[in-house]
Amino acid sequence: MAPGGNRGWLLRLVIAFSFAQGAVSMARPAVSYRALALGADERAVGVIAGVYALLPLFVAVPLGRLTDRGRCAPLLPVGVVLISGGCAMSGIANSLWAMAIWSGVMGLGHLCFVIGAQSLVARQSAPHEQDRNFGHFTIGASLGQLVGPIAAGALIGGRDMAGTSALALLVAGAGSAVALTSLWRTESRTTAKSRAEQGDRVSVGRILRTRGVPAGIFISLAVLSATDILTAYLPVVGEHRGIAPSVIGLLLSLRAAATIACRLVLTPLLRLLGRTLLLTVTCLLAALLCAGIALPVPVWALALMLAVLGFCLGVGQPLSMTTVVQAAPDGARSTALALRLTGNRLGQVAAPASAGLVAGLAGVAAPFVMLGALLLLSAGIALRAPVRPDGSAGGARERPRRSRFRRTSDI
Repeated sequence: MAPGGNRGWLLRLVIAFSFAQGAVSMARPAVSYRALALGADERAVGVIAGVYALLPLFVAVPLGRLTDRGRCAPLLPVGVVLISGGCAMSGIANSLWAMAIWSGVMGLGHLCFVIGAQSLVARQSAPHEQDRNFGHFTIGASLGQLVGPIAAGALIGGRDMAGTSALALLVAGAGSAVALTSLWRTESRTTAKSRAEQGDRVSVGRILRTRGVPAGIFISLAVLSATDILTAYLPVVGEHRGIAPSVIGLLLSLRAAATIACRLVLTPLLRLLGRTLLLTVTCLLAALLCAGIALPVPVWALALMLAVLGFCLGVGQPLSMTTVVQAAPDGARSTALALRLTGNRLGQVAAPASAGLVAGLAGVAAPFVMLGALLLLSAGIALRAPVRPDGSAGGARERPRRSRFRRTSDI
């Protein structure tokens, strides 16, 4: 199957990603609740959550290099098994150190799956299809992020917090395992690289110096940080403004649903605006909306702001993937995607810590102003980030793969 062929593999990949991401989104709050039930304080919960993001940092680039030099598909079942095992073992663990270890295993599994899946989409999509296919691929993540927390909330509660959180983790492990049923024939052997095609190894320094790669990494980090901090601090804002937790849950679900809607219409938006303008405008609008959340607006206005914000945040992740893939040197695209994921994980560690510091100094609404500034900076970077034209956004003609990158209004 050549790039641009039958897309049944993409549908199966989206289904698998929905189950895998749903399991992780269900397990992460369940891990926190179980840790609290086992006697953890806020600092211990933070450490356990941090291990999820920190442990995979050490293996992201080696996994990317492995994928660059071979097949992508083997990482997918490995990732699912690690996610399932991490969830299930967290459910039966009876000590905080064991929960930290299994949280790291879960994070490692998620990283394996995402590196393999993103590399698969990049390799099996024609250049003009990458924006669309990455957009459809990330729908799987959005579906998982929408359903997972709802499922966790439905199971966790009552007097036996330890028991209900353990049940939620076991269910999450079983849900992740369902992804295995959708991973058949996702990779064509004709698109897997032979040893003769692998070429020379590209250094990490060279990848990071390539114009377009740092921009894609930063935009992805900014958008993911906004999503994470929004999820973590909107309940705090609701508590201060007297908004019920159930309403906050609905507002967060509305944000996730708007992100899914954005990715469903990403292709016509690209045709209308072009990649550069779409990415710049959505980052700029998201910056203004994040800062606006700091204002004491009524609930209906907050719902409207979050719906538009969710739509805008839906653009950044798939288009930053395309930016990195098309800017990366030939033979190092999976490694570049792994570096993008490394940036994401660093953001997941640094952004909440920074938000907590800002909130402690200036109030609970201040992190949203900080996010506004971060997204405003990413809008400026998006406006200047060069990638090779692919004909998908504005009608630019495709050029040979080894041509120099040039600035274009349709990146």
